[in-house]
Amino acid sequence: MGFIAFLKTQFIVHLLIGFVFVVSGLIINFIQLCTLVLWPINKQFYRRVNCRLAYSLWSQLVMLLEWWSGTECTLFSDEATVNTFGKEHVIIILNHNFEIDFLCGWTMTERFGVLGSSKVLAKRELLYVPLIGWTWYFLEIVFCKRKWEEDRDTVIEGLKRLADYPEYMWFLLYCEGTRFTETKHRISMEVAESKGLPKLKYHLLPRTKGFTTAVQCLRGTVSAVYDVTLNFRGNKNPSLLGILYGKKYEADMCVRRFPLEDIPQDEKEAANWLHKLYQEKDALQEMYNQEGVFPGQQFKPPRRPWTLLNFLFWATVLLSPLFTFGFGVFASGSPLLILAFLGFVGAASFGVRRLIGVTEIEKGSSYGNQEFKKKE
Repeated sequence: MGFIAFLKTQFIVHLLIGFVFVVSGLIINFIQLCTLVLWPINKQFYRRVNCRLAYSLWSQLVMLLEWWSGTECTLFSDEATVNTFGKEHVIIILNHNFEIDFLCGWTMTERFGVLGSSKVLAKRELLYVPLIGWTWYFLEIVFCKRKWEEDRDTVIEGLKRLADYPEYMWFLLYCEGTRFTETKHRISMEVAESKGLPKLKYHLLPRTKGFTTAVQCLRGTVSAVYDVTLNFRGNKNPSLLGILYGKKYEADMCVRRFPLEDIPQDEKEAANWLHKLYQEKDALQEMYNQEGVFPGQQFKPPRRPWTLLNFLFWATVLLSPLFTFGFGVFASGSPLLILAFLGFVGAASFGVRRLIGVTEIEKGSSYGNQEFKKKE
């Protein structure tokens, strides 16, 4: 094991990375709070500023994937589709099977210049998570409780508000509603059988309300839907902790572009279109499992230096005073100060671990079990 590889496994290094991310995130959240005064003066300027502030935070996680772990992301698509990336508003449909699927998506948004303006339809619980939810609030992320009767007006209003967004926007939908697990898959397929829908092998039954509403509200703004099917070579199941330990993965992403005008305007027909899309996604996963590749040309968009430079900037700004302060505490010889400092370090470690826990599959929601309970 080389020295760099050894450093990647050390807890103190992870703690320092987490410290930079958390403290820089809190600083960014405070700056975002201050930008609220810009909204009534110049809404579009407010949005552009917040896109760049969000980029400064999220790109630190992308840096971990690209530069720290060295994970490679390969696109399987066609040249015409790749040439549209970063040049239009789109809706992204991504399978929700892995702890870091969002991070692979962020890598692609960064490489095509739309990381700061990327959006997602997110569960409302995340709004109260420091850094994650707070940053998304200022980015006008659409939050939902995942109870359509309560969400309908909120979701429609949030989507319509994005119609004049000044930066090219990739709006992510996890149509399955929750991460894939064997238990949720079994329940989902029982629901599919009860509704006379085709069963899926590698996906949960897609929830159509969010998709059809997004398509209806964003017509005239969004140009296309990108269907993305993600898998990892070697049947790996990566985690954010694995990335933090420097483990390298190879992600393959099959991307297909569907012009929005090709998607039916009628809600029922659009829902049927989505179900058909997920049958095709299932077939793509089956092909990948058998052949180890997706169909289409292979593209490897080059990583950009900005994520690394951004992290180095924050590390320089925040770690220098931390080291100076820590040295001063231990040099003082005061047991009280030393205990207080160690307590701060412990609290920081706990906070970082809780943030990582948000991405873990076993910590996922019980969403998806409700249909089964209704059947019983």
